[in-house]
Amino acid sequence: MTTTGAQQEVTGSTARGPLWWGRRRSAALDVGLAAVSAFECALEGVRFAEKAALPVPLGVLFGLVVGSVLVVRRRWPIAVVLVSIATTPAEMGYLMVLVGLYTLAASEVPRRITAMLAGMSLAATFIVAFVQVRQDVAAAEDFRPGAWYAPVMAGFMALGLTAPPVLLGLYIGARRRLMESLRERADSLEQELSLLADRAEQRAQWARTEERTRIAREMHDVVAHRVSLMVVHAAALQAVALKDPQKAVRNAALVGDMGRQALTELREMLGVLRAGESEKRAVPVAAAVVPLAAVGAAAAAAAAAAAEDGPSLGDIEALIGQSRQAGMVVEFAVHGDARSYAPQVERTAFRVVQEALTNVHKHAAGAKVMVRLAHRSSEVAMQVENGAPDASGGAAIAGLPSGGNGLVGMRERVTALGGVFVSGPTDAGGFRVSAVLPDGVAQE
Repeated sequence: MTTTGAQQEVTGSTARGPLWWGRRRSAALDVGLAAVSAFECALEGVRFAEKAALPVPLGVLFGLVVGSVLVVRRRWPIAVVLVSIATTPAEMGYLMVLVGLYTLAASEVPRRITAMLAGMSLAATFIVAFVQVRQDVAAAEDFRPGAWYAPVMAGFMALGLTAPPVLLGLYIGARRRLMESLRERADSLEQELSLLADRAEQRAQWARTEERTRIAREMHDVVAHRVSLMVVHAAALQAVALKDPQKAVRNAALVGDMGRQALTELREMLGVLRAGESEKRAVPVAAAVVPLAAVGAAAAAAAAAAAEDGPSLGDIEALIGQSRQAGMVVEFAVHGDARSYAPQVERTAFRVVQEALTNVHKHAAGAKVMVRLAHRSSEVAMQVENGAPDASGGAAIAGLPSGGNGLVGMRERVTALGGVFVSGPTDAGGFRVSAVLPDGVAQE
């Protein structure tokens, strides 16, 4: 990140000068100019003292005081120009006139004041030069020019002493203001870029959090349901291994099938994540202007791929069949004409039913379950309701743990699609889970 003028002022990288000077170099320059001007005015004060019939030391002292005024040119440029105008009849302070007019034109003094003082200096110089030229012409015995000579020469001298420093000062002042404007714009652009970078980092962090949450939900849904059924079947296998060997064999086969299905779903999910990670690494480092900008794209790609390859409403019957094979009594009712929905809608509906059945296996083993699916005009609704758990059920036998994330995950899935999720106990001692999802984009 580049260091701007504002940062330099804050960090103090530029050495500050004393009093009103911004830098020590400026103070040294002004003191040097004032010393030269004082020396010039002191020499010219000798001639002024002789013409005015004054003591020479007084003329020299007057010249030193007048020339030293140049040291305050940055602080009070108007005062310097006024002093130079006042001493014009004494024919001293030529350096002070040049530097004072330049400083005045380059400063932030209003242009009307600059023009007025420059005009006064031009007029004073013209009058003094005109008088001096007339005197020189009168003193010359062999040189008799016309009446035009004195005003023309006085005009050239006045313009030569006034116009160049004023024009140069106006140019330098305009250039300085332009540079300050560009520096301020650079500072503001840098601040805006810093804010954009912070916002991009926040968006990337949000994308990472969302992706972690989505992965956690997928892992929970895949592992919890399959493993819960496997634990239920394993408990049943242990109970009937000696009494009914054929049923034990069937249960063992079901456990193996469910384990393979769980591994297949986990491999698919990890494959999607690896694909998203490889796409993120493929972004060149030089092109990564926004920090971690590829995280959001990878998350979106992974979510889209998972939505396309995930389960659908047509797999709910097979899901219910697995629970029936585990010994659960499940009734399934469909209302309305079945149709296709957006992949994320069907996937979410399937996961809600899946997680609800998993919770029944965990917390209400032996209870009867009613699964309802309703296709409405602009939405699809599902409800899973179980009765009171059987006291002799297999919950205690299975020993299924609960992390408390099932209902939270279902609510997050449904509300993310703009749906409504309601869950709670029933008057009969059971539990009901209901969800309504908007139709979304129908898939032809």
